[in-house]
Amino acid sequence: MDTPTDDAAITVRGVVTRFGRQTIHDGLDLTVPRGEILGVVGGSGTGKTVLLRTIIGLQRPAAGSVTLLGQPVSWDGSSTRALAGRFGMLFQDGALFSALTVGQNIQVAMRERGDLPQVLMDELARLKVELVGLPPDACGKYPSQLSGGMRKRAGLARALSLDPEVVFLDEPTAGLDPIGASAFDELILDLRDALGLTVVMVTHDLDSLARICDRIAVLVDKKILTGTMAELARHPHPWIQEYFHGPRARAAFATVRVGGG
Repeated sequence: MDTPTDDAAITVRGVVTRFGRQTIHDGLDLTVPRGEILGVVGGSGTGKTVLLRTIIGLQRPAAGSVTLLGQPVSWDGSSTRALAGRFGMLFQDGALFSALTVGQNIQVAMRERGDLPQVLMDELARLKVELVGLPPDACGKYPSQLSGGMRKRAGLARALSLDPEVVFLDEPTAGLDPIGASAFDELILDLRDALGLTVVMVTHDLDSLARICDRIAVLVDKKILTGTMAELARHPHPWIQEYFHGPRARAAFATVRVGGG
């Protein structure tokens, strides 16, 4: 059972998600404490991205409730407006506006506030670029002029534009080579520690799960199971067993003791 805590950044209770006659989630319960890095995994069609969209108010569930940073999520847009700036989202493809420079992309959320002078927004954009490890001249470049890894970092800089408390990452290392993926993992760890972020990360990257996640949430059989890597590796469910003990997992988890020994 996923137990509620007083310091929870996210609380999901009894969430049911349906598309037509198909039920994707059937009574999901999840608690994410502040400061945690939570990895979310599951097979194709289990609704990993849908869960993120539900938590941030973009996907209305058929039933259940979500609380984000103490604010009940209403899915009519009001809670999203009330939480503006308190959470950020990095979508799988970065979702940068191709016609805007990196600096202008970072400033999109700032402009929506309507009360920041341009000179301050320019300085803040430069600070966010530096924060995610991009060179200063990246502010003036367009997404098409950046490598895949740099676009991921630019997307993260935009997600951090208003100093959020929670960041949601959808497949942040997808498409990156092992060196680039490892560097991005280290960046997430550093940002969590430096800024006190709570991070919820959908990923298929076993190395990322092993390296940076405090806990893992597994979507299986329309439910959600949470635990540490060692706890989940002992779970008898066939999909979980295959995932955590398959050939691709062995190298990633070589330094993690599972199975009690």
